[in-house]
Formats: sequence, structure tokens, C-alpha cells
Amino acid sequence: MNRRPGLLNNQKPANFGKTFKRLLQYLSKDKWIVMLAALFAVVSSLITVLTPVLAGKLLTSITDIWSQKSVDGVVDLFGIALTFNEVLILSIVTAALSTVLNLLQGYSLIGITQRLTYKMRSDLADKINTLPLNFFDKYKYGDVLSRVTNDVDTINQTLTQSLSEIFRSFTLVTAILVIMFVMRWDLALITTASVVISLIVAGNFVKLSQKYFRQAAMNNGDMNGHVEEVYHGHQVVKVFNHQKQAFEEFNEVNKRIYETSWKAQFVSSIMVPIQFFFTNLAYIGVAIIGGYLLITDSSFEVGFIMMFIQYARQVAQPIQSIGQTASIMQQTAAAAERIFFLMDAESETDESHKPKMLNKVSGHVTFKDVHFRYLPDTPVIQGFNAEVKPGQMVAIVGPTGAGKTTIVNLLMRFYDIDSGSIQIDGVDIKDMKREEVRSYFGMVLQDSWIFEGSILDNISYGSKDKTKEEVEKAARAAQTHHFIHSLSGGYDFNLSEDGLNISQGQRQLITISRAMLADKPMLILDEATSSVDTRTEILIQKAMDQLMKGRTSFVIAHRLSTIKNADIIFVMKDGNIIEQGNHTQLLEQNGFYAQLYNSQFDV
Repeated sequence: MNRRPGLLNNQKPANFGKTFKRLLQYLSKDKWIVMLAALFAVVSSLITVLTPVLAGKLLTSITDIWSQKSVDGVVDLFGIALTFNEVLILSIVTAALSTVLNLLQGYSLIGITQRLTYKMRSDLADKINTLPLNFFDKYKYGDVLSRVTNDVDTINQTLTQSLSEIFRSFTLVTAILVIMFVMRWDLALITTASVVISLIVAGNFVKLSQKYFRQAAMNNGDMNGHVEEVYHGHQVVKVFNHQKQAFEEFNEVNKRIYETSWKAQFVSSIMVPIQFFFTNLAYIGVAIIGGYLLITDSSFEVGFIMMFIQYARQVAQPIQSIGQTASIMQQTAAAAERIFFLMDAESETDESHKPKMLNKVSGHVTFKDVHFRYLPDTPVIQGFNAEVKPGQMVAIVGPTGAGKTTIVNLLMRFYDIDSGSIQIDGVDIKDMKREEVRSYFGMVLQDSWIFEGSILDNISYGSKDKTKEEVEKAARAAQTHHFIHSLSGGYDFNLSEDGLNISQGQRQLITISRAMLADKPMLILDEATSSVDTRTEILIQKAMDQLMKGRTSFVIAHRLSTIKNADIIFVMKDGNIIEQGNHTQLLEQNGFYAQLYNSQFDV
């Protein structure tokens, strides 16, 4: 199958700092809550740092009482004389307060991250609505979908876990080192050395894992694109016995995901035990030197050594958390890069300043020397000229690739022309808002589009102001009313996604009913009856003839027998009109149209 490129293939190298700075801008509205959560984290961490001090004082007090150095167990805590019971109660209160602060911090950060991802999804939805159609010609739908769902969820999960850990870990490390230096600078140097080495190790591993996380995110997007493409077209896959090749393609993408994810997770996972090794060395060093000092210096308290050993042990946990958080942040940055790439894609130009150009549309359409190409080096429409008078039914015919559908896409401003002009009632459509141009057309495409919901909702899509009676009237005109009433619930019958619980022909009838209900001044019909049986086609054709009266209509036809009654037929080849006239005139010319028409009846 043809594969469109993943979005990341065209991206510049990642900039972690710039990406994260931009991500944090989403927190700007909640900056006071972030600061409050940070304060909770700082206070909780400081309380946690005091725990070894209290534990050490309690141990010294117990030792003094046991050795009869002290009778009442009075403890000197930062110059304040406290009893053993008071220190015990203070230890319990600080532990409870730390727990409460951690709960408040978690509650605050969960709300912040949920609002961030809500805003990000909203921004993505707005952005997608402004992207030009040629953007989706270049990239896979599944990859775009992956950014709106998987990547946003990754940011949600990782930030929820990481923000609180960042505040807590750095506060703990800083507070522990400060206290250790105040109490004994030589022992503190041992722990500081292990912290510095651990952070250097983490930084190097983060740089190494960053590229793997970015590749893993890209491969996950490719997997979503592949799954969306293959499973959406599973019938075609089975009809052409392409299951083996599709499975091989799946395995190829799956293997890439395995390799990059394995490398990313492995590099991240070995970072923690290596950090743990260095912090354990510090722990052992403090224990050995502290034990030596306790033996050689009678002024040393056993509680002091225990407190210092606890700090050496305690500093290991936030250091490891910093390493783990750095790894998680790589995932967040990779997801954010993909999202921001989509947000930075070039949107359609803003046309909100343009005034409404036409108050009443007669349907006079003129093409003047129109040139257009999808790709820079591949011309599609070359010097197209045509005039369509109000109320005319215009059929556009020609071989595959002649530019028939492209003409309609240009007329609807799905794409903008390279040069020339297209005018409606004398006004260039470039001078109109896209919404204004599209509001003048009703459209029925060969590929019917149905969404999950009731038949009533599907027919009234884009015409929510219409009553149920008007919906039924449009359905009767499109020969749809009878089959709708044969379904349980009638107009309230709920269609599955893509309308798969009704036939293709019935889905087409619903889209025709939708166009009839919209009642636009001009119509575009792209082989609108291709999926219905001959009898229904005749009935629909009569309804279409009635609908097209007084309206300018553009009909793209492959079965030339359906456009015999057209007022004018444009015969296209290689992006130009090579013949035009009505059916009889073109047959009399015995040219290209006559060849096309007669070829459909050759046995």
C-alpha cells in the first residue's frame, strides 16, 4: 500500500528546553496554583528533612536514659529544651502534616494537568479545523489522530507524576545537603560528591535516551496510521488477499517500536541502579567514617551518627527520583514536540475581515485561465476556461486523471488556484470567505459520509434549523423515506460508525437527502447515484431533475447515460476542456466524447 510520510519525518532536530518552555506556557493561567503546590512540596520536604533530626534526638535521649546520663530525657532541639514525650509527639505531628501537604499538592497538580490537557485538546481541535486540505494529502490520518489522543494522554500522565516529584526532589536534596554542611561539613562532602556524580550520570543518560523516546513516539504514530489504514479498508485487504503483506508491514512497524522503546526504557532503567551505586558509596563512607569518629571522639553522640547516616540514605531517594523524572520528561518532550509540530503547521489564511460579497446568488460561474497543481512539478489544470450560466446543469466528463474532481475542489475553495480566477456572479471567490463560498453549494459525493447517530441527525447535518417535517419532505424527494420507515425506530434509528448497519446504497440515499434538505442555490454531484440500483437511480434522477431546476448544478459523471439531459457538457482531458456542448451536439461532432460514450456500450 502507498504510505504517506509520518509528520515527524520533516521535523527539525528536537530542542528539549524550547519544547518544555512552550509546554509550561500552558500552565501560565494556573501559575498561582503551581506556586502554591510548589510551596506545599517545599514545606513537606523540609518537614521530611527534620525527621532524621527528631529520630536522632529520640535515640540519643533513649541512650542517655539507658546509660543513666540523663534521668528526665530532656532533649536539646535547636536550643529548645524538650522532653522525650514532646519530641515524640512533634515527630508524629510533623509526619501527619507532611502527609496532608502531599495530599493537597497532589490534588492541586492533578487539577492543573487536567486543565492543561483540556486546553491542549481544544487548541488541537481548533487547529485541525483551520488546516488546509492539502495538509491531509501529505500525512496519515492515523498519525494526526495519535497526536490528539496518545500524545496528549502521555503529557497528562507524565506531568501528573512528574511536577510534584520535581518540586519535592530538588527541595529534599538542597535541604538535606544544607543541613549536613551545617552539622558536619567534612561528612557532607562525601554525600555531595555522590550527588554531583549522580546528576552528571543522569544528564548523560537523558541525552542518550532523548533520541530513542522521540523515535518511539514517531513509530507509535506510524503504527496508528497503519492500523487506521488497514482496518478501515479491511474488506479490500481481504478481497485482494493482502493479509500477509499487511501483517508484514505491521510487523515491520511493530519491530521498530520494539527496538526504539526497548532502547529508551533500557537506557532509562540502567540510570537508576548506577545512581543508586554512587549514593550507596556515600552511605557506606558516612557509616565508616562516622563509626570511626564515634570510637575516637567521646563528644560524638550515637544519635548524631544515626541522623547523618539517615540523611546519606535519604538523599539517595530524591536523586533517583530526579533520574526517573528526567526519563519521564523525555517522553513528555517527545509527545509535546509532535503536538507542537501539528499546531505550527501552516493554517489557512484568516479571512474574518472579508465582508459578505453576495446577498443573492444567481449561479453565474466563470473560470478564467485557471492553472493549478497539487505538486510543484506536476500540473493538473492548465489554462481552464469555461462559463456556466445561471440555472444550467453542467456535466463534467473525461478519463481518470483529467481533472474533473479537481475543478470541483477549486470551485469550493478546498484548494486555491495558482493563477487565473474563478468567479461567482462576477465576484472572484478569492475575495469571498471560504465559508461564504461553501454556503452556496449542496454536495453529494461518491463516497457517502455517515456519522454515528440517528438518521434524523445525519440528514439534518448542517441544517439544524430544519423541522422534522422538512427532513421527511427531503427524504421523500430522495426516495429515502420508504426504507427509513422499514427500520426499527424510523428516523430515530441509530446508525453505527460509518453507517455500517445499513447498505452502501442506503447510505448514499441519506447523503442525497441531506443535500436536498440544505436547499442551496448551487449543487455539486460527484457520481451521486453510483451505489444505488437501477430502479432507485431512475427515481433519484427524477428527484434530482426536480431539485436542479433553477439551480446551477455541476455533475461529475462516469456513466454518460446519466447526463444526457445536461444543458452543457464539459469534456476534459489533461486539465483542459477539449470539447463542450450538449449530448446531441457532442455526438454529432464524433470526437472524444463520442468515443467515450460509444465505448460504454461496446460489447
